[in-house]
Amino acid sequence: MSDTAPLFDRVAFIGIGLIGSSLARALTEYGIARQVVCADRSKDVCVKAMELGIVDMATTEVEVALDGADLVVLATPVGSFAEVGERIGPHLAPGTIVTDVGSVKQAVLRDIGPNLPDGVHLVPGHPVAGTEHSGPENGFASLFQGRWCILTPPTGADPQAVEKVVEMWRRVGSNVEIMEASHHDRVLAITSHLPHLIAYTIVGTASDLEEDTKSEVIKFSAGGFRDFTRIAASDPVMWRDVFLNNREAVLEILQRFTEDLTALQRAIRWGEGQQLQDTFTKTRAIRRGIIDAKQA
Repeated sequence: MSDTAPLFDRVAFIGIGLIGSSLARALTEYGIARQVVCADRSKDVCVKAMELGIVDMATTEVEVALDGADLVVLATPVGSFAEVGERIGPHLAPGTIVTDVGSVKQAVLRDIGPNLPDGVHLVPGHPVAGTEHSGPENGFASLFQGRWCILTPPTGADPQAVEKVVEMWRRVGSNVEIMEASHHDRVLAITSHLPHLIAYTIVGTASDLEEDTKSEVIKFSAGGFRDFTRIAASDPVMWRDVFLNNREAVLEILQRFTEDLTALQRAIRWGEGQQLQDTFTKTRAIRRGIIDAKQA
């Protein structure tokens, strides 16, 4: 197959929010799929997806979207996956590939895998990209350019199915990494999940301040607090499900963070300037590494 020939005849999205609509746009724009369709429980979302030209067909009936699909992309909140798996399983033909765009991967293996019939290939995926906005109207085809997509195929996954999903993400501009689902969840607990939890907490603390202080916090927001508000504006349903479905890894990292925070608190209390400077110097190097990796 050439680099320009379509990889898939019909791609069916289950859910069509920010990430799903961005991938749907990219599949069409880059000629990766001959036809892109979606199913969403919201009729208004289906209408919006059609009005925006994101998909060739949108329906509230899952089985209609799945008819003839050789790739199914799950783009609903992770907490819905058990229900989604039960709904899609009976309508999947042998040879179909099922993937997803969620940021927790062990939950996909747990909730989707057992519902798939023999001959259907599961290749979980996580594009490490996004914005604080949600909904199909906020998607864009270039969202994944230069970003990483992590795939976590289960043991014994079909190599050809995995390679097709790898190639899809490469064609939309992503760098692709393959790792075990449990390792992914531990890594993302520190790089993504904990930062979101901290952002929600800081902005929540600000919202509980007295009204006169709160108004000044908003008025004089500099880069730090402003960046936290951007993260804390992310989809609340999606992030609720992330924390509930990756609780063990998040709680482990949160405990380590709490211990480190206590150490900094002690250094501030006792005027231990060198410890503070050493910590800040070390963390500055992490930022430089992110910039060098072109992920900033």
